[in-house]
Amino acid sequence: MTMVQMKEHQTYQHWRLETDSNHILWLYFDKKNTAVNTIDREVMEEFSAIVDVLATDTTHKGLILASAKKSGFIAGADISQFTRFKDIEESTDMLRLGQQILDKFEALKMPTVAMIEGFCLGGGLELVLASHYRVVEESQKTRLGLPEVKLGIHPGWGGTVRLPKLIGAQQGLNLVLSGHTVSGKAAAKLGFADVAVPKRQLVHAATYYILHTPPLHRPTKLQALTNHKVVRQLLGSYIRKQLKKKVNPVHYPAPYDVLDNWELVGVEGEEPYIREAKSCGKLFFSETCHNLVRVFFLQDRLKGLSKDVRYTPQHVHVIGAGTMGGDIAAWCAVQGMTVTLQDLEPKYIAPAIKRANILFKEKLKERNLVQAALDRLIPDVEGKGIAKADVIIEAVIENLEVKQSTFKMIESKAKRDAILATNTSSIPIDEINQVLKNPERLVGIHYFNPVAKMQLVEVVQGEKTSETIVNNAIAFVRKIDRLPLPVKSSPGFLVNRILMPYLLESMELLKEGVPMTAIDKAMVQFGMPMGPITLADTVGLDVCLSVANYLGQYFNTPVPQRLIDLVEQRKLGRKTGAGFYQYDKRGKQIKPEEAAYHGSLDDISNRLVLRMLNEAFACLREGVVADGDLLDAGMIFGTGFAPFRGGPIHYAKSQGIDELYEQFIQQQQARGEKTEVHKWEEAAV
Repeated sequence: MTMVQMKEHQTYQHWRLETDSNHILWLYFDKKNTAVNTIDREVMEEFSAIVDVLATDTTHKGLILASAKKSGFIAGADISQFTRFKDIEESTDMLRLGQQILDKFEALKMPTVAMIEGFCLGGGLELVLASHYRVVEESQKTRLGLPEVKLGIHPGWGGTVRLPKLIGAQQGLNLVLSGHTVSGKAAAKLGFADVAVPKRQLVHAATYYILHTPPLHRPTKLQALTNHKVVRQLLGSYIRKQLKKKVNPVHYPAPYDVLDNWELVGVEGEEPYIREAKSCGKLFFSETCHNLVRVFFLQDRLKGLSKDVRYTPQHVHVIGAGTMGGDIAAWCAVQGMTVTLQDLEPKYIAPAIKRANILFKEKLKERNLVQAALDRLIPDVEGKGIAKADVIIEAVIENLEVKQSTFKMIESKAKRDAILATNTSSIPIDEINQVLKNPERLVGIHYFNPVAKMQLVEVVQGEKTSETIVNNAIAFVRKIDRLPLPVKSSPGFLVNRILMPYLLESMELLKEGVPMTAIDKAMVQFGMPMGPITLADTVGLDVCLSVANYLGQYFNTPVPQRLIDLVEQRKLGRKTGAGFYQYDKRGKQIKPEEAAYHGSLDDISNRLVLRMLNEAFACLREGVVADGDLLDAGMIFGTGFAPFRGGPIHYAKSQGIDELYEQFIQQQQARGEKTEVHKWEEAAV
């Protein structure tokens, strides 16, 4: 296929027009000075000008929209724009302008095809929904979706209208309300992509749709029926009921606005677009949106920590095939690395391989990719992989002597430039590295359970750990698609250090007679993904006790007798079927009878959050992390701390640090506890 630069059109900053031998126009999106395509006002204004030219074009057979970036198609709108609107009127006008540009694009007489490879998200998907056809690359690497609700807003360029109209309300609204992304193959199955093909066939498929112009995709009669007024009332009521089980409208209003708009005006005519723009324009100024945009940039900061580090590990060796070690090994294999997994006998490795197989099927889907991942995960009882590995991760029991013995052995066999890493959850690095000839080689790479779901990984620097090792460890964490958080080696590091007083305080409330259902309900109402009692059961009560005992040596905190008793009875939580709660064979919590509680749930959450904040400010004061933003990122991505609140430190600042500090002191005094607490404001400066 020969391409010729279109001489009859002007040169654009972010777009490139070319024509091929079939007289088909190719419009390449190539945003200037960026690695990733995102949409901003300048991009849309240029696109609008191009569409105006195309509207009068009678010499070409059609237009194929493609990306010139290797990184993907379109990542969505430029998020930094969200903070620049001066008022609701300006944000609404911007959205209406975008809608009108896409309306012009949709109305072009020449056939248009979006050829999609890689991510196509948010405003990017809204743009291609206005094209006549969508041809997508079929692999899992191609992801399509409208994730705006994760930023506290909803699609504003017609996505809440076009998608339900194209594939029916049930499937269309599900994608909008959840913010989920789907693969190219799934998008074709749902109907908002016309075809999913292998990469090698993309150009051929896109060209076929221009040259043959098959009938445009239409919803089935049943799908079309879901958007009729009477059905909207019935279906809307059901969707709202299901939504409330997952999302609190006070915390996350955007999905409910989408549902309200659709129920009231449906998907026909101009009114749905006007309502969409107005409600989205208003949401830009909500506290939820401000805080979720903040979280987006916190995530970006963690992702960028290793951008200047050139480190390309290929082989990971994991010692300890228990829950954590086995799952770390499996995750590294999912990400394409060769992994050797060591334990004392094959029988200890077998369960890890079985779990890995389940993970591979869930993440990779295709049989050949699953098999390739299994081939990369190699049982290694004799530890032959140590000598070849670039990264060696120890994940044995939380016992200082066992860890020291393990690292003494590792150091004698490992390559000189290999990273020696411990997955310890609480033991300081400088205690473990005392047996090493080169203690500067040891770093903490601390994962959270479940490994495949928890994004955060603490990268722990001891006093002797070299900067090069730390930087390489951070780069390794990014290579396996996780968010690295640099922390100083001190007892509990950051997340467990803050989390443990919170969990212990919840057990103190239990001791005082507050029902565990009320404690959990209070924190879910605050915005946590689960309550502290459920969290303890999920982590494992034996793990909680181990960490509590260890941290108690440093911080003089008593361990609740109830926790000790449950562990002695081998009631360890979800993994044994019983802990504070009961669980069925699948590990699902058996809903307990909700005990009567006539107190204030806000009082419960306030007490627990203040305990957490006190420890958070102590961590800042001691320099466990570099600043409050990193602490907030750690707690959001490591514990699920209510994202719409922006993180513990941000929450304290928004509520008034001095006021919350005084409340904490008063609570301590009321319970007869010592009030030798450092002033929080000093740590926040």
